[in-house]
Amino acid sequence: MKAALLYGPGTADQFSLEDKPIPTPQFGQVLIRVKAFGLNRSELMTRKGLSPNVRFPRVLGIECVGEVAHDPTGEYAPGQQVAALMGGMGREFDGSYAEYTVVPKSIIYPFLSTLSWTELGAIPEMFQTVYGSLHLSLRIQPGETLLIRGGTSSIGMLATQMAKNGGLTVLATTRNVDKEALLAANGADYVLIDEGSLYNQVRAIFPNGIDKVLELVGTTTLQDSMYCLKPGGTACMTGMLSENWSIATFSPMEFIPATVHLTVYDTGQIRSEAIAFQQFIRTVEAGQIKLNVSQVFTLDNIEKAHQLMEQNKAGGKIVVLT
Repeated sequence: MKAALLYGPGTADQFSLEDKPIPTPQFGQVLIRVKAFGLNRSELMTRKGLSPNVRFPRVLGIECVGEVAHDPTGEYAPGQQVAALMGGMGREFDGSYAEYTVVPKSIIYPFLSTLSWTELGAIPEMFQTVYGSLHLSLRIQPGETLLIRGGTSSIGMLATQMAKNGGLTVLATTRNVDKEALLAANGADYVLIDEGSLYNQVRAIFPNGIDKVLELVGTTTLQDSMYCLKPGGTACMTGMLSENWSIATFSPMEFIPATVHLTVYDTGQIRSEAIAFQQFIRTVEAGQIKLNVSQVFTLDNIEKAHQLMEQNKAGGKIVVLT
């Protein structure tokens, strides 16, 4: 099989496309014939050497869709459509940047779909992150106001659609005025140009503040986002587009506004039910959700795919076909 190996942290041109033996699944594992996978910012950070405890050489890739090639227990029949994500994939063990990958059953979602592999490749991590952030962490309700900071990211674009379908009023941000129309066309009720502080813009529209914040930029803007909330509001930090993991001097009494709640969402810690994954696929098939796939690459162009992600010019999910 072909696999894109990374022998150490570095730039996108450090990927080495090589022939490797197809791995053999052990008990409790499944061999997947990878059809497609989406790119994620966390993989960019791993490539740069910013993910702790990752040992090289490593095949990156925290998600994939494909077909079961072999399940030693026979639970999954050959050809069964499956998605796999997180659980150490692409970090603790080799991931999806390959024609085959072996993963533990615990991270597999079986499904049935008529969507193309390109469409399916955009779904796993993007859906899990948005569904978990909105429903498990923020517990959104119809009629609420939601600020999505980092609205042009693939997560932000999907979160806008899912929140609108849930009956919320959505404010979405971008640093680029040229992307204002993109966010409006995606369903955002208000588009805010983010120059580092949103407090005055948000309070000009909603003087008492908003109900919920989905923070995708990260620690550099988190405090400003929290001050946009009304008393009792909730902020969920999910993304780190700023590539900043931590806050140097964190003083909770000064950082968090009184009565405002702060939470996080991490697919590695908590996952949605398999039925929610299948139901989401059905909404895409029915045209109720439009997947924002920006560009599609093949595995032998993984270098160019990573370069596009690093340039922040994708405007949606980058999908790679094997």
